[in-house]
Amino acid sequence: MHGDSLHICLIASELLGFGVAGGFGFATRSLGRNLVNRGHRVTVVMPQPVGTTASESDIDGMTVRTFARSDILRCDALFQSVKADIFHSQEPSLSSYIAQRAVPRGIHVVTCRDPRNFRDWCVEFRYPSHTRLGLLRTAAFYENPFTRRAVRHAERVFVPANSLVEKVKNKYRLANSPQFMPTPIAMPVEPVQKSAQATICYVGRLDRRKRPDKFLSLAADFPHVEFLVAGTAQDPRYGEELVARFGHLPNIRMLGFIDQFSSNALSSVFSKSWIMVNSAAREGLPNVFIEAAAHGCAIVSPHDPDGFASQFGRHCPDQDYHAAIKALLSNNRWRELGQAGAAYVASTNRSDLATDQHLAAYTALLCARRAQRV
Repeated sequence: MHGDSLHICLIASELLGFGVAGGFGFATRSLGRNLVNRGHRVTVVMPQPVGTTASESDIDGMTVRTFARSDILRCDALFQSVKADIFHSQEPSLSSYIAQRAVPRGIHVVTCRDPRNFRDWCVEFRYPSHTRLGLLRTAAFYENPFTRRAVRHAERVFVPANSLVEKVKNKYRLANSPQFMPTPIAMPVEPVQKSAQATICYVGRLDRRKRPDKFLSLAADFPHVEFLVAGTAQDPRYGEELVARFGHLPNIRMLGFIDQFSSNALSSVFSKSWIMVNSAAREGLPNVFIEAAAHGCAIVSPHDPDGFASQFGRHCPDQDYHAAIKALLSNNRWRELGQAGAAYVASTNRSDLATDQHLAAYTALLCARRAQRV
């Protein structure tokens, strides 16, 4: 550590804007770019995205260093060469263990963003993004004795939602409860201007587990409502199937993938939308909940992490999205609930506040380590 500047190594499985990525990739890029903007040095270490061979890139001022997926067990030298003050895993994986093995005296922390138990993996297996064989490889990367050891040996364990505390504590058999650590979320730059026409959005991958078909089928029930879809399918065949089934509906606009870090286009989608629908078969606390709430969207979902759906929209465990939307549109109930969500996000996940909390945790760990050496 030089002066007040830190060097943080973010250990990730993906990075939004660099190959296919989802919530883990969003959280990594959001945290990393905020740390860079504060004058800190950030190195991201991750597997090479499918279809790429680059070993080093620069994204938002972060140095991104990659390794071939087949070389993960031989990456000690890579982690040793980073020479970071803090090694922070954005979801524990085999990489977390390799980093601890390579730099045993380093400060290692992990954020458990989406802890999956046996039931969760069964849901994933039922709705694979590509093939079930590929899903088994993914599961092996996250679920193994080495990953569990890495979590138990980390100096701090964080969760992005209070509702995940007990789940993580039980899964990894931790002596102490994990600490809540909010994901940095950018608030709208421009004043939010809701569309004059009722508008509902879906933002996320068009993968089977996300069940976008449940959302798209609603368009026929609400012909006077505009349905915006931001996202693409990892499996092109499934994406084509969705277009074939729902592409004829005139009130659906398929917007494709939108990188919220390179333009304000996604912020514009949230700003004009009245309601955001999440129809996934399983979730932790999706970043899209927080992003949508930040823009005053009411949340509709069968999942209710940290009360996002029940407090700021409609929680519908029965998956009756039609009734939930109808109730929110009635008397513009969505507006009051959306404003409550925006106020919550501004007080909890706003980029500057959430980044402050990360830096406070890093600094406390470094100070404690220095005190031990005296």
